[in-house]
Amino acid sequence: MFNIGINRFGGETPPVIKNLLYINGLMLLATYALLNTFKIDLTDSLALFYPESSHFKVYQLITHMFMHADIKHVALNMFILWMFGRALENVWGSKRFLVYYIATGLGAAFLHEFVNYIEIMPLKHAVEEFVNSPSPEMMAEFTRRFIEYPKYHDQFLTFAAEWSVNSTNPIYTSNAINMVYSMYDSLISIPTVGASGAVYGVLLGFGMLFPNTELRFIFFPIFPIKAKYIVMFMGGAALYNGLTQPGSNIAHFAHLGGMLFGFLIIKYWNRKSSNFY
Repeated sequence: MFNIGINRFGGETPPVIKNLLYINGLMLLATYALLNTFKIDLTDSLALFYPESSHFKVYQLITHMFMHADIKHVALNMFILWMFGRALENVWGSKRFLVYYIATGLGAAFLHEFVNYIEIMPLKHAVEEFVNSPSPEMMAEFTRRFIEYPKYHDQFLTFAAEWSVNSTNPIYTSNAINMVYSMYDSLISIPTVGASGAVYGVLLGFGMLFPNTELRFIFFPIFPIKAKYIVMFMGGAALYNGLTQPGSNIAHFAHLGGMLFGFLIIKYWNRKSSNFY
């Protein structure tokens, strides 16, 4: 995708980058092997879940960075990490680069969880209101307001219609409450995986340290684009997609969180200096 063509960014892959490539690749292989051989899904324990989910564990704030959905996911993240991370590790040294990588990954997770909290709280309150006074009308209104997934939307509206015909049957009330609780639990138990947040932090770091470095896209080799403009575009796209695509299976605010925390970290490190390349 990119062609940088500057000597300082080439050469041997530094140790932290190299080990991150190995670890992420091995984790994907382990995920496939355990799932296919023993029916053990590492995603259930190592992916990042919403704190209210029964699957959530604190260590997932770290482990989710080394889990990926598939080969394409890990290959893209690792390629970007390798392409832009080498320059940062060579300039900062391995220890500082590793601190930066983990910190931006954590920052991405925190912002992702915070945005999830903002989106989930209205749903949680609606669930509580429904459970306190369940009725077919409340269930239909709840469905129209909060359920976008066709699977749940059609199922809930059909059940509400049947319930309205059998409104005196207590079994319908009990089943309705169980359905709402089950739906809520499934929505807060959607796993998040990937190093994208930390990788976006690496991309931001490259853009800040080497803002005027020209990058050439394979598809547009004649038109080099400075790194700072690439970073601005990627950050703007993450923000726009996050605001316009709530509930997306891509954690756009995690990407933005990696860049935000990367910016703050670099500003703190360089508070007495502005020696960018």
